[in-house]
Amino acid sequence: METIVKQPLTTLQLELLKIFAREIEESDLLEIKKILVQFFANKAMDLADKVWEQNGWDEHDEKEFLSEHNRTHYKRNKL
Repeated sequence: METIVKQPLTTLQLELLKIFAREIEESDLLEIKKILVQFFANKAMDLADKVWEQNGWDEHDEKEFLSEHNRTHYKRNKL
């Protein structure tokens, strides 16, 4: 029987560990964080744009989305 061992770190985490194996200035660390945040934000926006186009949504749909109330109503427990 074959045993599958799951690596505790992702490939991204391992690559970042290699990059940060040496000391870097705090300002450089902040700049790298900004770059990573922008990268993942762009990926999320690209995915959202793809879903938007696939569904054929338009400005009218956008206005409807903004006016929807989709909160979950929870029952209060009486003490």
